[in-house]
Amino acid sequence: MKRNYQKELEQIIGKLDRQKQAPSLLLHSCCAPCSSYVLEYLARYFRITVFYYNPNIYPEEEYFKRVEEQKNFIHQFWKDVSGRENQENYYRIEFLEGKFEKDRFYRMARGMEHLPEGGERCFQCYELRLREAAECARELGMDYFTTTLSISPLKNAEKLNEIGERLAEEYKVSYLVSDFKKREGYKRSVELSREYQMYRQDYCGCVFSMEERQRVRKSGET
Repeated sequence: MKRNYQKELEQIIGKLDRQKQAPSLLLHSCCAPCSSYVLEYLARYFRITVFYYNPNIYPEEEYFKRVEEQKNFIHQFWKDVSGRENQENYYRIEFLEGKFEKDRFYRMARGMEHLPEGGERCFQCYELRLREAAECARELGMDYFTTTLSISPLKNAEKLNEIGERLAEEYKVSYLVSDFKKREGYKRSVELSREYQMYRQDYCGCVFSMEERQRVRKSGET
């Protein structure tokens, strides 16, 4: 039977809410737009540290642009929610930038350069980033780790959760299962991107996704 990750997440949140607990969560973020809904949703229940680790991003200036956008969104979001009256409580959100290890990404992708988007190369990229998040979560003594990646309709939530749960066993840190695109999460992330006037890229991030995007655009023009 196919698992309903959103329902499982709601059950975890419901239990935490009843017990008045707010565990720590290391949230791997791929970009500010994808993190927007996830933070709006989870920051009422978890003490979140956003972990920006994306060695796949190309070119280098794109990486730094996305980092700044992530930091700016967290700052503005906290400023907005902390200034509201009669609103649900949000826990303060911290930010942690990982290393920009682009050579590590290219070593991982070697031999898979010509595979289509959404296949094995992407799955290995999921694991590269989630492994770093799991290791960081263990070092920081976090209760949970997870990723914003499942909010994208183009990302395989089943594979992400499979990798996350396997790494949870290896690193002894609980993985927060998710499928953030559910409950119109992706739609809400688009709305928040507009509301906060965020830079919203039109490709996943790596050189391979950028080239595929360019091919699709070119074919549409001819």
